[in-house]
Amino acid sequence: MAAGIREIAIIVNPSDELIFERLLGNGSQLGLNLRFITQSNPAGIAQGILLAESFIQEQNFALILGDNIFHGSGLGRQLMENSDLTGAHIFAYKVKDPENYGVVTFDDEFNVLSIIEKPISSKSYYAVPGLYFYDSSAIGYAKRISPSARGELEVTDINNLYLENNALKVSVLPRGTAWLDTGSSEGLHDASTYIRIIEERQGSKVACLEEIAWHQGWIGENELRQIAKKYVDSSYGAYLKKLLISPEERGK
Repeated sequence: MAAGIREIAIIVNPSDELIFERLLGNGSQLGLNLRFITQSNPAGIAQGILLAESFIQEQNFALILGDNIFHGSGLGRQLMENSDLTGAHIFAYKVKDPENYGVVTFDDEFNVLSIIEKPISSKSYYAVPGLYFYDSSAIGYAKRISPSARGELEVTDINNLYLENNALKVSVLPRGTAWLDTGSSEGLHDASTYIRIIEERQGSKVACLEEIAWHQGWIGENELRQIAKKYVDSSYGAYLKKLLISPEERGK
C-alpha cells in the first residue's frame, strides 16, 4: 500500500481463507481490491505466481512473502520506483550468516553475477529477502522450471532465468531498513518486540492499514472516522481518531 499498490492477491491455505476474509474483507473499506487464492499444498513460492496467473494477467507485479516484514524510512517511495520495470528487480540485505539464505553476488555497478541458495561457503554476505518485482515474463518462467529436490518450485530458479537473459537488477536495502523473518517462533517474537519498541518510542503505528489508505487518498476523513468507531473501546480506535485531530487541536 505504501508503494501505491491497490490490487492484491493473498495466497492462503484453504483452512485459513475464511480467517483472512473475516479480517480484511474484499478491501473496499481501504480503497483496495483484495482477492484470496488458495494453495492446497506448499509447493513453493514460484507456485504462487502460477496460482495467481489470472489475477496478474500481463501486468507487472510485486511478490512478498507473508512472513517477511520490512520497515524503514522512505521504503514505500523506493519500492514505487519499480512500477514500470522491464525484467525483474530483487533486493540485497547484508547478513552475518549467509549460509542460511539465498545469496546474491554483484559487481560495483550492481549487476547480478550469481544467486545461490544456502551456499556452504560464500564470499557474499548479501541475502535475498522475500520481496521481488517482476514483469509478466515471470509467469512463463514459472511454467518452465521444475521442482527442486525438496519438491518445490523455487523462486531462485525464476530469478536465475531472468539473470540468464540479462534482465535481473538488484538494489541494496539501506542499513536503516529492518528486515524481519517471522517464519519461526523466535523470529515472530523478535518482530513483535521490534514493532512494540518503534511504536512506543515514536507514538505512531507501524503498517496501520487505515492510516496508509487515508494518507494515500484512497479513503476520506468520513470513512476513517467510521472505521475508528468500530474500534471505539480500544487503543487502536483511539489512535485512528487521533489522526483526525489537527496539530492545533492537539496542542490545546
